Amino acid sequence: MSSRPNTGTRTGIVALSVSLVALVGLTFVPTPYVIQRPGPVYDTLGSARSADGEAVPLIEVDGAKSYPTGGALDLTTVQVVGNRERTPTWFELAMAWTDPTRAVVPIDTVFPQGVSSEQRDERNAALMVDSQHEATAAALTELGYDVGATVRVVETVDDSPAQGELRADDVITAIDGTPVDSATRLRDAIQDAEGEEVTLTVRRDDAERTVSITPERSTDAAGATVWLIGIVLTTDYDFPVDVRLQLDNVGGPSAGMMFALGIIDTLTPGELNGGKQVAGTGTIDAAGTVGPIGGIRQKLYGARDAGATIFLAPADNCDEVVGHVPDGLQVFRTGTLEESLHILDVVADGGDVQSLPTCTAAR
Repeated sequence: MSSRPNTGTRTGIVALSVSLVALVGLTFVPTPYVIQRPGPVYDTLGSARSADGEAVPLIEVDGAKSYPTGGALDLTTVQVVGNRERTPTWFELAMAWTDPTRAVVPIDTVFPQGVSSEQRDERNAALMVDSQHEATAAALTELGYDVGATVRVVETVDDSPAQGELRADDVITAIDGTPVDSATRLRDAIQDAEGEEVTLTVRRDDAERTVSITPERSTDAAGATVWLIGIVLTTDYDFPVDVRLQLDNVGGPSAGMMFALGIIDTLTPGELNGGKQVAGTGTIDAAGTVGPIGGIRQKLYGARDAGATIFLAPADNCDEVVGHVPDGLQVFRTGTLEESLHILDVVADGGDVQSLPTCTAAR
């Protein structure tokens, strides 16, 4: 005699079937997120593979004496899983949410609307080149060299305050009478004006002129107010020492500080890190100011997994660091190249690292 499933069993089977169909369906539904995970770690004192597969030193110097180095000064990276053409599945997102080494972030923060993956890669490559120039300028300035900085307009943005007032190849020498020696200093001065009109001193075709522009309000990716005049800038330098930085397939400006430290270590006797494996991250400008970066948590885990025991983190990233430091890694806070050098001095001398600045909860 056979038995029939009761009503409750049939309902359960139907519900399970519907859930499985929905789960499979979700696999093919585009998601509004991408995943960040630890990327490769590169020793700025070592070598990496070029586009041709050949091992090349990350830092080479001509025109000045270089010295042997030891240990490592690792720059850290983040890999992004997904893009607008292929977003992660909901299952991949669920797995990432439970993994402390990964982060799930809105796709718009990594791939802005209207920007293709190819355009993003091109912009990141340009940012890497600019950061290498800034790192070289910061390092050589720290060592007492005159780097001859010139801030030049690359292009103006359509329908911006600068359109019709500035043009490509204009050299900006001052803002409101204060000399400009880096693109970062100019941007900071515009922010400090908080929307008030600024007067730029410009050199064009060997003639000097003044231009008055009123910045317009905008917001950055974090929703903070920024003031823009609508120009793309670059800083040209006349370096007295030929420094070549070689690293393919890595974009963005976050390697700046570690490159600067690697250049200084290469151009000075002794081991800046005391022979230890030190990792870190942070943008840098020619004045030696260390700025925040994205993906700090993934970089912490990437550094630890690569064998680093010490990590230099930008002060402005500290809120993201607290509570997320992997075991075996000491993280120290830095806001300038000089502060980074002081930390390394204490580490190299075997000093009291407990006295060094660390990240604490939001202040």
